[in-house]
Amino acid sequence: MKYYSTNGKAAITSFKEAVFKGLPDDNGLYMPEYIPKLPDSFFENLPSLSLPEIGLNVMKPFIGDEIPDETLFNILSETLSFKIPLVSVSDNIFALELFHGPTFAFKDVGARFLARSLSYFSQKQHEKLTVLVATSGDTGSAVAQGFYDVPNIDVVILYPSGKISRFQEQQMTTLGKNITALEIDGTFDDCQRLVKQAFLDTELSEKAKLTSANSINIARMLPQSIYYFHAISQLATETVEELTISVPSGNYGNLTAGLIAQRMGLPIHHFLACSNVNSTVPDYLESADYNARSSIQTISNAMDVGDPSNFVRMLDLFGNSHQKMSESISGYSYSDEETRDTIKKVYSDNNYVLDPHGAVGYLGLKQYLQNHSGTGIFLETAHPYKFKESVEPEIEASLTPVLTFEDLDSKSIPFENDFNKLKEYLLR
Repeated sequence: MKYYSTNGKAAITSFKEAVFKGLPDDNGLYMPEYIPKLPDSFFENLPSLSLPEIGLNVMKPFIGDEIPDETLFNILSETLSFKIPLVSVSDNIFALELFHGPTFAFKDVGARFLARSLSYFSQKQHEKLTVLVATSGDTGSAVAQGFYDVPNIDVVILYPSGKISRFQEQQMTTLGKNITALEIDGTFDDCQRLVKQAFLDTELSEKAKLTSANSINIARMLPQSIYYFHAISQLATETVEELTISVPSGNYGNLTAGLIAQRMGLPIHHFLACSNVNSTVPDYLESADYNARSSIQTISNAMDVGDPSNFVRMLDLFGNSHQKMSESISGYSYSDEETRDTIKKVYSDNNYVLDPHGAVGYLGLKQYLQNHSGTGIFLETAHPYKFKESVEPEIEASLTPVLTFEDLDSKSIPFENDFNKLKEYLLR
């Protein structure tokens, strides 16, 4: 499999080089040259396959022989070493719980796969890399934990000061060793802009040997397709008809991975792109006008993105056609008040605890199914305890604590929103 840039001006490259570079030289994003269709036999056997076995079938066509099958299976077994259950919430509505990994967020899957792939390639080349990543919350903690103490790799994480939860902050700022967290005086979009500038700076990229761990990196985004297959493997056969999947979305890598799973043959009828008030993509789906904007802080902070990077991949999949995209995806956006009300109502009616991101996905699915038939799955992308300050007042109960880092000392470094200062720091 070869990879091209969505901007069409960078050289076609291999999986390994796409992973190493993270971002093409023309400021596009890497995409596979085609989306492989999986054979009927795979879908017939899907319910009997383990999660790593599903992963091997999904990822092998994208990697070819660049990672040997045995090594790839071991990488996937380590990556997918936790359960990803499909849980019934109400009639015809299921939650795919993606928060059972080490940092209690869906991004564990992509981050752990990327860390192990990079480690494999870098050790073969005897070359040390610097992973540079921006986060609006969960990416940073997943990357920090996924890459912690991995040989030949240093990690620098940029996050917006005062705009993520304390739990998220402690997960990525207390580790030390090869993990450095820079607390940027700005928004997530500022952090993301600094990271993109770094990758486009030739001197910096070459001397610091930069690569990315955001969902702009193809090896972070692609493995997220795996759990869409796993979700359907857990459904009874008769419920797969007219299946709608609702994806709470910020940078839209998760939704892009779902679209790729659909192109690989997974019987998904429709997708929902559900956001908080940072509604750039839902607005585009409604109007055909894409208007990037500054992000607004919300209680579902991992989705506080005003100019999502992976939107260009979505456009690429639909040949830049708004009509084709809007036929396959419906967009919804909700306020914090609506999110809180939903957390309260679902707990009261169904005894199920939503986190603020899952609540947005549930809201969109509930609204869509009022006028459409079929079965719905929404992605529960983070453990509710990570957002206990928002969740506990609504359910009027204390959540059972999960492993926390709240008592450890933060090692974050306050940092200006200044690219030249960042460049100087990375070169030093």
